[in-house]
Amino acid sequence: MKEVKIETTLQVYDALDQLPNDIQNLMAKAVEVRDNAYAPYSKFNVGAAIMLDNNEVIVGSNQENASYPSGLCAERTAIYYAGAKYPKSKILKMALTASSQNQITNKPIPPCGACRQAIAEYEIKQNQPIEIYFMGAKGKVVKSNSLANLLPLLFDNSVPVSYTHLTLPTTPYV
Repeated sequence: MKEVKIETTLQVYDALDQLPNDIQNLMAKAVEVRDNAYAPYSKFNVGAAIMLDNNEVIVGSNQENASYPSGLCAERTAIYYAGAKYPKSKILKMALTASSQNQITNKPIPPCGACRQAIAEYEIKQNQPIEIYFMGAKGKVVKSNSLANLLPLLFDNSVPVSYTHLTLPTTPYV
């Protein structure tokens, strides 16, 4: 048996105003689009804003559907639109915010598993990490320098992992 230890490093900011101005602006766009979410079932509104290397900002909000799982999360709404509209552009940064219609969300809320996998696909495609910032409706903001910090054993199109030869790069895309 071989034991493998996986560690990750995230930065935590106490408040939005501690972030660089460009990230504050990106998060403001995520907060604004969060209000456009269609979330009649979960009552959980999510907004995403993506900064591309061509300086375009793409936004998305979650869009639910009574026919589960036909809805789409904010992160995937934004990332797929960015991929469709600007297929040659790289995603540099992503800001995410979530709020509940039933209670105050003051803890950072990271992307769900399906969204982590979608973001991973784009990191792999562009061979470059994506900075991800996430928060609740207010309070602390968490920064991850790469999706690999949030999904260290990601699934990709490479040869299946052989656990007898397992190596875990800190960022598999660089």
